[in-house]
Amino acid sequence: MIIGLVTAIAASTCYGLGSVLQAVGSRRSARQEAAEQPDRQRTEHGGPSLNSTAKAVVTWEFLLGTVLDSVGFALAAFASRLLPLFLSQTVISANLVITALASVKMLGLRLRRPEWAAIGTVCGALVLLAIAAGPEGHTHTPVSSHWLLLLISVVLISGGTLLVRRLGASGAVVAGLVSGLLFGALGIGVRVLGGINPFDLGTLLSDPALYAIMVGGLGGMYLHTVALQVGSVNGATAALVVGETVVPGVVGVVWLGDATRAGLTWLGLLGFVLAVVGAVAVAHYGEGEGALDPEAGEPEPAH
Repeated sequence: MIIGLVTAIAASTCYGLGSVLQAVGSRRSARQEAAEQPDRQRTEHGGPSLNSTAKAVVTWEFLLGTVLDSVGFALAAFASRLLPLFLSQTVISANLVITALASVKMLGLRLRRPEWAAIGTVCGALVLLAIAAGPEGHTHTPVSSHWLLLLISVVLISGGTLLVRRLGASGAVVAGLVSGLLFGALGIGVRVLGGINPFDLGTLLSDPALYAIMVGGLGGMYLHTVALQVGSVNGATAALVVGETVVPGVVGVVWLGDATRAGLTWLGLLGFVLAVVGAVAVAHYGEGEGALDPEAGEPEPAH
C-alpha cells in the first residue's frame, strides 16, 4: 500500500508539472501562430486548428511536459496495479493541486480564496481515501469486456474530437472532461491488461485492453492539449480530474472488486465525493482565468 501511494504521488507531481509546461508551450505557440498566420490558427467555431495544435506539441516546453507525462504514465500504471482504482486514480488526479500552484509561478495566475478552499478540499479528501482504502480487487476479467473498453475508447476520442471542434473556444472544459474519461479508460486498461504477471508477449499483444490503453493515452493527450490552448489551465485540468476519477473508481468497485476497509465504506465514499466536488469547484472558479486571446498575449492574472 505504501509503495503504491508513493508511486501515485510521484505520478501526480509529474502530471501536474507537465500540464503547466504544456500550457506554456501551447499558449506561446498560439501567439506565434496568430502573429504569422492569423487566419489558420482557429477553426470556424473559434477552436484551435490541427496546424496550431501540431505546432504547439513541438515547443520545448510542451516536449518537456510530455516527457514528464510519460514518466507519470509509467508511475501511474504501476500504481494502478498496486492500489484500488478509486484510490490510485484520485491520488494521481491530485495533480490538480500541483497544476494550480505551478500556474501561479509559470503562467502568472493568481488564485483566489475559493480556489484555495477547493484545493484544500481535494487534499483533505485524499487523506480520507487513503485511510479508508482496503486491498485491491482482482485483475482477471473476460476478454469481451476488454473489447468493450476498446470500443468505448474509440467512441470517446471520435465523438469528443467532433464535439470540441464544434464548440470551438468554449469547449475547454468539455475537452478536459473527455480527455479525463480517456485517461480513465487507460487506467482501467492497465489494471485488467493480460500478459503482465506472468509476462507473456503473445497474450499481451493480443489483448484489446492494450490498444484501449494506446487510444486512451494518445486521445487524452490530444484533447488535453486542445483544452490548454483555448481555456483555463486549472479549469481544464479540474474537468480532467472528474473524468479520470469518477468512472474508474466506480468501475473498480462494481466490476473489479475494489473495497474499503471494514466499517470505513462511509469514509471512503465521503472522501470520493469531496474530491469530485473540490475538483468541480476549481473548474468553476478556474474559468475566471479566461481563455487565451492570441492577439492579446497572456491572460491577465485572476484577482
